[in-house]
Amino acid sequence: MKIFPAVKPTILVVDDEASNLSLVSGLLRDHYLIKTAKEGVRAIQLAQQEQPDLILLDVMMPGINGYEVCRLLKADSLTCNIPVLFLTSQSEMADEGTGLNLGAVDYITRPINPGILSSRVHAHLADAHRSRSMQISNEYLEFEVAKRTRQISSMQDMTILAMASLAETRDVDTGNHLRRTQNYVRALALQLRRKSAYVDVLTDEVIDLLYKCAPLHDIGKVGIPDRILHKPGRYEPEEFEVMKRHPALGRDALESARQTAGNIGDFFEVAKDVVYSHHERWDGTGYPQGLAAQAIPLVARIMALADVYDALISPRIYKPGMPHEEAADIIVAGSARHFDPEVVDAFLDLSFEFRAIADRYADSDQDLTEKANFVISAIGPL
Repeated sequence: MKIFPAVKPTILVVDDEASNLSLVSGLLRDHYLIKTAKEGVRAIQLAQQEQPDLILLDVMMPGINGYEVCRLLKADSLTCNIPVLFLTSQSEMADEGTGLNLGAVDYITRPINPGILSSRVHAHLADAHRSRSMQISNEYLEFEVAKRTRQISSMQDMTILAMASLAETRDVDTGNHLRRTQNYVRALALQLRRKSAYVDVLTDEVIDLLYKCAPLHDIGKVGIPDRILHKPGRYEPEEFEVMKRHPALGRDALESARQTAGNIGDFFEVAKDVVYSHHERWDGTGYPQGLAAQAIPLVARIMALADVYDALISPRIYKPGMPHEEAADIIVAGSARHFDPEVVDAFLDLSFEFRAIADRYADSDQDLTEKANFVISAIGPL
């Protein structure tokens, strides 16, 4: 079985005595490519430049001694994995302990036994080669796992958008509403995280999940009858009671999916909070549970403001879009009633960014026309 690649391994021999360099080189040159250095600084330079497979290092040298050379090599990311084997006349047990404690793989004392030197060099090169092969294999495995994880995440994202788009085809909202609210909630979450109270709550993972889950917020509307869902204008009390079922319908659909999918992290928990609680109000007058203040999940409080803001500024077949300033006034008026005051403060800090998101994902005339035609075909002329 081959231990080494076809190219000869390189060994750097470091010793201030020319006779020692000549002796060691003569013993090893038939099987290895030999580089030499007569002092520590040059040895470190060669190790960094040449990246030898193994270093044979003397202890007693002018300038910096072998122990210091070893310490510096092990402290450098370029050379820390090169095995160092001390080859020296320092034969005390304490000397050997010092060398091994500095990270050397072996300690051989003079006079040199050619057989012992050859076998130990071969053994340590074989160990180093196996370690490098294992490292390469691990790095490849990590790359493949990361690649597969990205693919699964991408498939998850596409599935979420497909589900959200299915709900959107039955609603009066356009697809760009989903994109806008996604970006609103991420901007709000990042702004809130600047406050110490939210640093540990709104982690990168939670914000990423919130961004992915936001398009699902009204998925329960797939279970609402067309005559109610597409009704222009205000609902009658009994119609509104039917409409108020959509958060529970969405939550139940997600719970069913979670039981099928099993444990895939916090995705379903964040999604259920967004879907089930984004119509709750800070003062407790919302639905479906009538939660108030901090009892409302934070992700739902963020979603609530984003959803209402976009509904206010967006034109529909039954109303024109509202200017940002007017929508912002309504949001502010709803602070501590409809909305979490801290989320409102974050919104005010992000006024320019909200405008930019709304402009970037503005609905086209074609979007609105297609929605109008869909509603007419579903419930008849208005």
